[in-house]
Order: sequence, then structure tokens, then C-alpha cells
Amino acid sequence: MKPALQDDLAAAISAATALPFKAVRLDGAGGGCINRAIVLSGDDGRRFFVKTNHRTRLEMFAAEAAGLAELAREDGPRVPRPIAHGVSGDDAYLVLEWLDLGGRGDAAELGRRLAALHRHVADAFGWWRNNTIGATHQDNTRSTDWVTFVRDRRLGFQLSLAERNGAPTALISRVERLLSCLGVFFTDYRPAASLLHGDLWGGNYGYAAGVPVLFDPAVYYGDREADLAMTELFGGFPEAFHAAYRAAWPLDAGYATRRTLYNLYHVLNHFNLFGGGYAAQARHMTDALLAEAGA
Repeated sequence: MKPALQDDLAAAISAATALPFKAVRLDGAGGGCINRAIVLSGDDGRRFFVKTNHRTRLEMFAAEAAGLAELAREDGPRVPRPIAHGVSGDDAYLVLEWLDLGGRGDAAELGRRLAALHRHVADAFGWWRNNTIGATHQDNTRSTDWVTFVRDRRLGFQLSLAERNGAPTALISRVERLLSCLGVFFTDYRPAASLLHGDLWGGNYGYAAGVPVLFDPAVYYGDREADLAMTELFGGFPEAFHAAYRAAWPLDAGYATRRTLYNLYHVLNHFNLFGGGYAAQARHMTDALLAEAGA
């Protein structure tokens, strides 16, 4: 780490916590494929989790800090407390509370707490600010109509990126056809605008001293099924989690179909980020949805 960045981090932590902080140790930490991550330890025994990236990513860190603050509900899963974010030279940084995410916890408690989190609702879909899903811009412009939001802010946005990124013409045309008939999936279903983590795959939760913890969010208010769908996209959530959630808040019968619809957003995003076989997966999902819609 650059000495100037280390000094600026120490100053930011000191100001945010109203306690002088002097860094004495830096340890590498898993931070995914987007950011650099370290655990910063001080001479007073305090530790902080720090993400860094190029200074152009400051807004991404600011949005993440705001999202964690939004998720910090007493009845929901625990989240790391945001401490500070800013820039130092060419680097942007985000300082978070350090949590020891080792060991196992109660998956059923995670399910119950996620259901409680989803019961926090807003009067419109979206959020007061945009953020990112992975490294991709996520448009959270508010709408009172969920179908419009999904069409324009989620699937339509990813589709426009996919077209620019060279997605096959057959995939583009199929998703366009799907967008024209989205209302079919919501004929008898009117979701509430629930508080969502937004990027709830198996790598974004853990346990601190047995307590469920969520991190790395892409927060917005939307259909709670969207969070649950992603828990099933890549696996990593045990059956006890799903059973406890459904016991706390049963799901609508149409979830089994809409799960594919909501996960299409993430698969298209993975195509836009990584390319490869995600285009074929997105086409398979779209074909299944078009068949279900009779289109």
C-alpha cells in the first residue's frame, strides 16, 4: 500500500471514529475480482476492512456505504458498518467495520432475518441513488410500476449493454420479445417494494460469531422474489434457509416462473462482465420464459 494512502486511511478512520488511529499491520483479504481488499490493524487493537480501487470508482464506494446503511435494520441480518470513504491520490477507498466471518451459523436464522428485512417497504420501486451490480452501473430511478421498472431499469438496461458487447442477434431479438410481454408474469401478482440486498449470491453472506451477516450489496426496493431468485442461481444457501424464509413469509405460486425472469438480469450482467457461455444460458432462460408466456 502506498504510504500516502495508508496515512489518509488512518486520518479518515481517526476522524470518523473520534479516536486516533495508527496503522501497524496490513493483511490481504478476499475482495472479489473488482476491488483490492485488506485488513488494516491499528496499534490499539482495532481492525478495519478496507477496499480500494481507482479514484473513478469513488461513487461505487459511496453507494455501497449508503446501501449498507440502508440495510442496517435491527430485525434483519447484520451488515458491516461503513466507517469512511474518500480518495487518496489515484485511489478511492471504502473503510468498513471488520467482522470475523469465520465458522458456521444458523441458516434458518438467516432466512427469518431476510424475511424480516424484506418487510421494510417503500412507496416506489428503485432507490434514491444509483449504484452498481458487480462493476456494472445499476439504474435505480424510481417507478411506481414494477413491470416498467423491470423492463426499463433492469432487463432493458442489460440488453442495451449486451447489444453493445456483441451478444448474438438471436438472443437480442428474443429478449426484446420477452420485454414486450412482461405483464403476463404479473397478471395476478402485485409485489410490494421490499428492501433488497440486490446481489444475494452465496459469496455475499457469512456468519460473525454465529450471527448472519450480509455484505457487498446492490441495494434497491423491489420484489422480494428477486433476492430469493438469486439465492438459487448459483447455490450456496442450504435448505434450512429456504424453509425458514418460507415459513416466515410464504411465496406466491408464480415464483417458480418469475425466478427465471429475475435471474435473467444477473445472467445478462455476467455476459456483459465476462462474456463466454453466459449468452447461451441467457438464451435458454429467455426461451423458457417465452414458452411460459405463450409468445
